[in-house]
Amino acid sequence: MRCFVVLILAAGLALAASDAARGEGVLSENPQDVFDTQEQLLRYERMINDLRCVVCQNQSVAESQVDLARDLRQITRDMILAGSTDDEIKQYMVDRYGDFVLYDPPLNALTFLLWGAPVILLLIGAGVMVSVVGRRSGDAGDEAAGMGENT
Repeated sequence: MRCFVVLILAAGLALAASDAARGEGVLSENPQDVFDTQEQLLRYERMINDLRCVVCQNQSVAESQVDLARDLRQITRDMILAGSTDDEIKQYMVDRYGDFVLYDPPLNALTFLLWGAPVILLLIGAGVMVSVVGRRSGDAGDEAAGMGENT
């Protein structure tokens, strides 16, 4: 029985070593080895820098080393090699991971608050400031008028 387990382990290691030696199932991490043209390489680098890692959240797909980011880099690479446009690649990612995967999400009903919140908060702050300053200058005018009557 012990000999059988050793034989199974040895066969498994030999199979894994032969696959690794042939490069099957192994994707080159160096994109220069994969792309035919410099234009494809530049598109790839731009795309993976424009996509946000949905696991890390503050890193691009290019910067992140988690498994999902590696998968997204591979998908992007495969789609570029298949002739997909940048818009098609972005739409594919948005369909699967939502607008969050884009560093620059589009303006639509779901992202309106994200885009509109700074403007809305600025207007509210300006309104509060005008209201407070208006009350104070009204109070100061009343005090000055009251002092003029007492003299």
